[in-house]
Amino acid sequence: MRNTTRSRRQTLAIVIAVAIVGFSLWIALLLAIYPVLRTVGVSTEFWITAQALTGMVTMASILSGSILAYRQLSEAASSRHMAVADRLFEELNSLENIEARRWIFRHLPDDPEQGSQTLPPEGRAALKLVLNSLDHIAFLTQTGWIPEEMIMPWMNPMVVKVWAKLERYVDYESQKRREPDYYQHARELAERCRVWRATNLPEAEITWTDNAL
Repeated sequence: MRNTTRSRRQTLAIVIAVAIVGFSLWIALLLAIYPVLRTVGVSTEFWITAQALTGMVTMASILSGSILAYRQLSEAASSRHMAVADRLFEELNSLENIEARRWIFRHLPDDPEQGSQTLPPEGRAALKLVLNSLDHIAFLTQTGWIPEEMIMPWMNPMVVKVWAKLERYVDYESQKRREPDYYQHARELAERCRVWRATNLPEAEITWTDNAL
């Protein structure tokens, strides 16, 4: 406790000392500049001149600090966006996610009532993995967290394509459970991807091939 108090006092003493030294240097600089100003015709008193120069320096410091703070905030936002995009890419392109989507594309029946009764454990695990992943991605891409133009070009095909298979299953389960919010975030993510795709790639079509990479 004593060490902490002593450290705080030492820090305060250093701050005060730096302030005094800085003020003294500034006054010395003004005293050096003032005779030069007098020679060029500036006839104001010293303290009026000092006040004017101090105001100019203060404004310049505030402007410079604002620009620096803006750049730091922009760099921090870019770093955060890159981190989110990296997590999205890793999750969507993980081996488990790829295999789960492939099972859905190849084996998931079109009729959710029939499919829900005949799904093997592998199929149920694939559906749950993909739906949970979509929910997680929806959380990471909430409005304002990351620019859509940064992620949509490569993310939307995977989401739109798998949702074309899963949407009727989510609707069926939502009605059966009487839970209108069943995977609601995943549904909203898919809708955002659909809108973006329709706007930016109006001629694109969803296709499934047996020997896709």
